[in-house]
Amino acid sequence: MLQLKNIVKTYTTGDTEVHALKGVSINFRPNEFVSILGQSGCGKTTLLNIVGGLDQYTSGDLVIKGKSTKKYKDRDWDAYRNHSIGFVFQSYNLIMHQTVLQNVELALTLSGVSKADRRRRAKEVLEKVGLGDQMRKKPNQMSGGQMQRVAIARALINDPEILLADEPTGALDTETSVQIMELLKEIAKDRLVIMVTHNPDIANKYSTRIVKLLDGEVIDDSAPYTDEEIEKEQYEELDHKSLKHKRMSYFTALNLSFNNLLTKKGRTILTAFAGSIGIIGIALILSLSDGFRNYIKGVEEDTLSTYPLEITDETVDSSAMMTAMMGNVQPNEQKHDMDKVYSNDFVGNYINTLMGEVKVNDMKSFKKFIEEGDGQKIKDYTSDIKYTYGIEVNAYQIKDNNEIFQSNPCTVLDSIGMGSFSDMASMGVGSGNMSMNLWSQMIGNQEMLENQYDVIAGEWPDSYDEVVLVVSEYNEITDYELYALGLRDVSELQEMVTASIMGGTKEFESTSYTYEELLNVRYKVIPSSDFYAYDEAAGCYVNKSDDAKYMREKIENGVEVKITAIVRPSDRATVHSINTTIGYRKDLVDYLMAQAKESEVGKEQLENPDINVFTGYEFGTDLNEAAMEEAEESSQEMYEQMGIADMSNEELAMMMSNMSPEEIAAMIDAMEQSTADMMSGMSLTDLKTVEDATYEENLISLGIAFEDDPMVISVYPIDFESKELIMDIIDEYNQSVMDAGEEEKEITYTDMVGTMMSSISSIINSISYVLMAFVAISLVVSSIMIGIITYISVLERTKEIGILRSIGASKKDISRVFNAETIIVGFVAGLLGIIVTILLNIPVNKIIEHFSDLKNVAKLPVAGAVILIVISVVLTMIAGLLPSRVASKKDPVEALRSE
Repeated sequence: MLQLKNIVKTYTTGDTEVHALKGVSINFRPNEFVSILGQSGCGKTTLLNIVGGLDQYTSGDLVIKGKSTKKYKDRDWDAYRNHSIGFVFQSYNLIMHQTVLQNVELALTLSGVSKADRRRRAKEVLEKVGLGDQMRKKPNQMSGGQMQRVAIARALINDPEILLADEPTGALDTETSVQIMELLKEIAKDRLVIMVTHNPDIANKYSTRIVKLLDGEVIDDSAPYTDEEIEKEQYEELDHKSLKHKRMSYFTALNLSFNNLLTKKGRTILTAFAGSIGIIGIALILSLSDGFRNYIKGVEEDTLSTYPLEITDETVDSSAMMTAMMGNVQPNEQKHDMDKVYSNDFVGNYINTLMGEVKVNDMKSFKKFIEEGDGQKIKDYTSDIKYTYGIEVNAYQIKDNNEIFQSNPCTVLDSIGMGSFSDMASMGVGSGNMSMNLWSQMIGNQEMLENQYDVIAGEWPDSYDEVVLVVSEYNEITDYELYALGLRDVSELQEMVTASIMGGTKEFESTSYTYEELLNVRYKVIPSSDFYAYDEAAGCYVNKSDDAKYMREKIENGVEVKITAIVRPSDRATVHSINTTIGYRKDLVDYLMAQAKESEVGKEQLENPDINVFTGYEFGTDLNEAAMEEAEESSQEMYEQMGIADMSNEELAMMMSNMSPEEIAAMIDAMEQSTADMMSGMSLTDLKTVEDATYEENLISLGIAFEDDPMVISVYPIDFESKELIMDIIDEYNQSVMDAGEEEKEITYTDMVGTMMSSISSIINSISYVLMAFVAISLVVSSIMIGIITYISVLERTKEIGILRSIGASKKDISRVFNAETIIVGFVAGLLGIIVTILLNIPVNKIIEHFSDLKNVAKLPVAGAVILIVISVVLTMIAGLLPSRVASKKDPVEALRSE
């Protein structure tokens, strides 16, 4: 079965060669108890190690079941040791941080045996050696004899064909030695047992064969096994495929390393903490940068909800205007020398920009692009897209005294004789809340609204006839807004103005309102088309807004709109999208548009797009010329009635010569009165206004618009990165229409905040990256330190390396064990760093909140925490590659000799 043919083993130390074995040839039977007897240094252990595959012969051959081992590679020797060899050492060579059961199971673990099977077999073999009740103990809790029994159990667990025992009783007392030898004798009944000893008494008593060595040579063999006998033996040939080595599982490697680390808890924790310092630094920076990035993102979202990308039907380049206003004009650096002070054409550039050509946008085509074409991807980068149609919300309040008050558009300034300020407010001149319109359409993104505002009473609107009332962060509404909303009597303002003119003052007490009172406020809203009615005498539709009786009827029949919620700006948001006191849904606009289209005047205008319903003439008609023609026709009719239409001048003079002066004066007065009546109500200004009107302007006046043709498209990007992507999509659209020869469809838009805030995020990112780069140095240093500590662990666990190799662990298995140790340390370091960072974020947030009122800024993102732990594991694993490689290269024989 096993043959040593002229085995020579030479050790080289410097220039000196030591011949441990000198041509040893021995044949072993499949079942016998062979003792190798000899003095110390005669080569007994070297012979045993060569038989066991721990050491390699210099020359000769080791034949196993008829197969030469001359071409064996490391993996073949590993498989041979794991499947065919069991080792029992004088010093037991147990792994002290593993339990008895785990020590015994280890060889099966390397063989890839399932957990249940190896647990069963380990218990059986421990029962066999008399340690069935000691399985949970650690080796250092046992006597020497018990530990040797564990070693024997470990050697037997894989049912090896060969059991090698190196001085198995050398460290035991006499009684225990007898027990161990009896056990080995029993084992030798069904397998080959080769024992190395220097005690001839034990060899003679228990062995079936004694081989004596002296100075590396066999000098005696009590029962030689000849080549002729071997040829007669029948045995199963060695199948290399069946002995294929299976890798140690990662779980086994982790278990071995984890148990080893538990024996050095203090050092492991300190090592992990040192490794976590870099993680803590990076995690803190990541917490702050991510927190500030989220804060800036929130500011961006809120800002962009107030200043969206706006595309209007008629526009100028407002971004260029803002750039000019902010002084972002490139100096004339290349146009003059530096010997004088030269002018920079700031004002000129601003005026040229301001007075630039107005661009008309094709809103219908662009809306179709957004809703149906490639522009639908814009929605992926927006929180909302709002379409507005220039529809005026005409809101009125019917007071308790039945008086009607116009709330929107606001007439407060007109009522106190300050109409010029009202005109300026309508043009956007001025500041504060003194605007003509205190009602505005809300954005359609309900989630954003709920983030920007807290509902302090009621519920958000869910119908066209419901609105919200917006108060300040201090639950206040300005007195101007109260007057405009009809909550305070505008006569108070009139009294103030009168008192001021008279050189005095008039003050009124501040007022307050319960939530219930405000939620009970109702308004009547009518479409703009209700202002117009047909005038039979004029033959056209006229504005009846000054007709109190007519307007009362329309207002009383208008849709009732109620305040359903009172909202207050939330401190979660820095900017808020509702810039007026009343916010309404787009549903209300849709309702008013539909009402206007169904009105009498609306239908008339839509059915006759060439006729101006306010004049009865075609659009573009010169009304002065038309009036003169009408005057001539009326005069002709009058002349006919007077009988003078066909008279010549001579005939008219003859007739008048026969008339009295009174009759002549009466005729002239009649002619003048007729002309005056015809021209009454037609001032030159009125004539000019209706003459210049267009069909589109009339539709706006009537409150008529079409869903597919908005006046303004407001695009609300999620953040600045999204805004850039949206702008790219718009640029692609412009390029596509230009390429198609449809230049009239090119879109010009207004970017109000791009110039102001676009670089903030990049600055935060740059600072974060620089800080992380500095902190990363400490992380690398920590990893190097962990690598050094791992190397120290390799030195401390050298014997364990030898033990693992002796039971069949490969070099890769050894490397995997120490890689597992660095993975555990790296994981603990990363996890510890994350926990410490989370704890440190608590005081950091308190400090930031104290100085800036920003809450919960420092917050480590979950993904960032996971990535940092992975980085910690990877870096420590890289740092441990060299030590683990050193461990795998250790000579198992030398490793077993270490202490």
